[in-house]
Amino acid sequence: MEFKQTNFEGLIEIYPRIFPDERGFFLETYNQTLFSANGIPYEFVQDNHSFSTKGVLRGLHLQKDPHAQGKLVRAISGKVLDVVVDIRPKSKTFGQHYKVVLDSELQNMLYVPTGFAHGFVALEDAIFAYKCTNVYNKSAESGIHWADKTLNIHWGFENPNVSEKDQILPTFQEFIDLL
Repeated sequence: MEFKQTNFEGLIEIYPRIFPDERGFFLETYNQTLFSANGIPYEFVQDNHSFSTKGVLRGLHLQKDPHAQGKLVRAISGKVLDVVVDIRPKSKTFGQHYKVVLDSELQNMLYVPTGFAHGFVALEDAIFAYKCTNVYNKSAESGIHWADKTLNIHWGFENPNVSEKDQILPTFQEFIDLL
């Protein structure tokens, strides 16, 4: 596995080795020893799985402390544009976003530490999976509006399919004012 540090502290792109043959392929998606040696020393306690049709946008979501979640995300099938926003006030990348295409052919993954809002848009029909470092807690659910003007995230779709719940999330400034 190749672990690529980004310019966002703790945010790591991961490229597993794929072993193809005439029957299909094999790859290792998680190895605690390798992950720990490469800056991801966390235990995962919950797995999530979703299906989204092309143009569905989910996010920007997060769990507030003490229920914050680190996430290991990947596209099992299809492609998604994965986006995270640094919401750590003391971080040098506070308020900035990072984007990566997660592609089931590459089987690339992204480790998103706590302190980030997370979202994605399906570039094609996609099955998306993620491992979490903390269990979901409804009372800790929060987020930031996907089309926030100050974040200026270009999702690649003019009119993505967004849930009613995600349409009413606060702006980045409103979210920060509540910290």
